[in-house]
Amino acid sequence: MKTLYKVGLCLLQIGMLLVVSACTTPVEHPQAVSNFPKIYPDYVGVTIPVGIAPLDFNFAGGSFELMDVVAKGSKGGELHVQGDFADFDIDEWHELTETNKGGKILVTVSVMQQGQWRQYKEFPIYVSPFKLDAWGLTYRRIAPGYEIGGDIGIYQRNLSNFDEEPILTETDVPGRCLNCHTSNQTDPKEFTAQIRGENGGTLISIDDHSQWVNTKTDSTKAAGSYASWHPNGRYVAYATNSVHQSFFTGRSSNLEVYHKFSDIILLDTKTWQLVLAPQLQTSDWLEIFPAFSADGKTLYYSTSKACNVPAEYLKVKCSLVSIPFDAATGTFGSKVDTLLNGPKDNRSYVLARPSYDGRWLMYTVASRSNFPIAQRDADLWMMDLKTHKTRPLPEVNSPQSESYHNWSADSHWFVFSSKRGDGCYTKLYIASVDNQGRVSKPFLLPQRNPWEYYHNLFDAYNVPDFTKNRVDFDAHQAHRDVFNGERRQVTIRP
Repeated sequence: MKTLYKVGLCLLQIGMLLVVSACTTPVEHPQAVSNFPKIYPDYVGVTIPVGIAPLDFNFAGGSFELMDVVAKGSKGGELHVQGDFADFDIDEWHELTETNKGGKILVTVSVMQQGQWRQYKEFPIYVSPFKLDAWGLTYRRIAPGYEIGGDIGIYQRNLSNFDEEPILTETDVPGRCLNCHTSNQTDPKEFTAQIRGENGGTLISIDDHSQWVNTKTDSTKAAGSYASWHPNGRYVAYATNSVHQSFFTGRSSNLEVYHKFSDIILLDTKTWQLVLAPQLQTSDWLEIFPAFSADGKTLYYSTSKACNVPAEYLKVKCSLVSIPFDAATGTFGSKVDTLLNGPKDNRSYVLARPSYDGRWLMYTVASRSNFPIAQRDADLWMMDLKTHKTRPLPEVNSPQSESYHNWSADSHWFVFSSKRGDGCYTKLYIASVDNQGRVSKPFLLPQRNPWEYYHNLFDAYNVPDFTKNRVDFDAHQAHRDVFNGERRQVTIRP
């Protein structure tokens, strides 16, 4: 009986192999091409973490009848797909990346054009030895023209596959502008989000307990935005500002975004009081983009001299500064240290993001402005907090703007938005950093059939962040909370 079973199993396996073989056109007598294949996205030489969604790609080197792809691991394992695009099985891809952790995957692309196979030079995909400690990403999707609302939404994406789901969209709260969703060092058990417009408010969620608050007081100019959590989860720093935009005609740059005022406030979620430090609320300077250090003892932010915008938009040069913070008393130090002087360097330094291991400080550099996503020359730079040496990151920068970056919990990965490609729509890229600060070539957030996905999506991605776990959020309850208008009014700490 066992013998008959084994024979039957073998025949079944042979039958399955025959079926697969019958559906595959053999690559016979291919013409060798000495160049790497032109593919979309450009995954040639990128570094990926184990368990990332498959790096599906399209051939972008002209018309063709069929594409054949073999992905072979340097430590073992092989995948073979054939079709209109490279469509890898998710489970098989995960197994291949796990087997080749710290090694590489060698990819051979063959394309049939006018009945003749052309086989391109093999290219590597490196599999990092560093684990990506994240379930996924959160981000905002918005039309790139900020003069319109549209379907603004905060979304989350599972990084191990292609699943995306909304956290909160404009459909849930019609007519309101949804600002960024900010968690505490990638942990969604503590997060905050802001809604602007009528019945706007600030959402504070701690350990599944949500509270809508009004951070606007007689002593503050606006409600809070651009949030940063203190590592202990008690305090949240916000900027209070007004965002405006002007449009150019007859120029390659068509948009200028600016803030007419901006201060930084601190919310104590235990007492529901605002801490107002005069060093962070000056009348002749704009303080913006707060970010706590990994140990919570320092608050980084940007500051620029107030000027007559939009007429004097070229004068907006932000410096990167820091101020001590004492979590025990909830107070700031009196001395503000300038790390990078914007007016002196004729640059603007914004969006400081310290790594959670305390080693690196990543920020955006542009020729002007406190809104770098609208600046074509905006690039990512990094400071070594041990030596205070700084350098640009040519490994990830492009001729278009790079901005809105955030770190993974283990500080070996970062995500950022970039307008490379079309100069209009920001997309999300992920890159790694090793212990010496070496940065890998970034890879575009994987999608199944990426050409079709990205060229049919008329949204820009911004304010991305890693999330340790899936965000469990009740959008229906949020709708009720927004429209009932009930808000806890914060007070000012005496």
